[in-house]
Amino acid sequence: MSQTLKIVLAQHAMGDDAQKNLETSLELIGQAAFAGADLVVLPELHRTPYFCKSQQARFFDQAEPLDGPTFQALSNSAKEHDVVVVGSIFEARQAGLASNTAIVVEKTGAMAGHYRKMHIPDDPGYNEKYYFAPGDLGFEPIDTSVGRLGVLVCWDQWFPEAARLMALAGAEVLIYPTAIGWDPTDTADEQARQLDAWRIMHQAHAIANGLPVVACNRIGYEHDPDGGHHPAHFWGHSLIAGQQGELIAEANDQATLLMGTVDIARTDQVRRAWPFLRDRRVDAYEGLLSRSLSDES
Repeated sequence: MSQTLKIVLAQHAMGDDAQKNLETSLELIGQAAFAGADLVVLPELHRTPYFCKSQQARFFDQAEPLDGPTFQALSNSAKEHDVVVVGSIFEARQAGLASNTAIVVEKTGAMAGHYRKMHIPDDPGYNEKYYFAPGDLGFEPIDTSVGRLGVLVCWDQWFPEAARLMALAGAEVLIYPTAIGWDPTDTADEQARQLDAWRIMHQAHAIANGLPVVACNRIGYEHDPDGGHHPAHFWGHSLIAGQQGELIAEANDQATLLMGTVDIARTDQVRRAWPFLRDRRVDAYEGLLSRSLSDES
């Protein structure tokens, strides 16, 4: 029996005005609902420009509690439009402690749950370890009226362990709000390689776990707010993949509402044909916890 879920990814750019960014997200949620969406996903940290290009204590002023203004706005929108919304906030947990947190808002406007980003990058232009503590909630799906959502965030997308643990915990779809782009100095060939790797990684998560995968990215050129040398061109290309890695929909690098329908019930059919979860050798995986790259073979 089919169990279809219409997903809409609200791919858009973020300017310097936080309120305008939020209003753009809310407008897109309304448009997605009008188009029949059951679930709307927003990009990572969609209220502000990506401030992690540099290390500036003043940006901690942007952090907000779980039930802060972004949640309140998304809550009102989800309730008004009868959709489930996956949003993203710079969460102020307590004095001096913050997280990069995805929030899931139910159709009623209630907080269905939240996930704190577990893998925190520390690269040129992506100084997230300065701002965010690693997540402390593990890899637990969030139950909603449209299914069990395995919500992860951006850098988590490069780690097969995160996707697998969400799948083993019963996630019915994997969801990645993300903010990823090129350094403007990257060559065209390098840009193509990076984008292709990103796309393939999501398709691989879908195939390995027999689950639909969605990733919603931001777009546009953003300067380094500290005046430094790490601007970014966020490449968009939000995507929806089916259980066998097939691309159901993919955006370009422009603002858009990317729509796609996935059949949650198809997971059972795919896993019967490709029983990867059944054939896992859990008796032989101790090395995943005990070995590092420096260990000699």
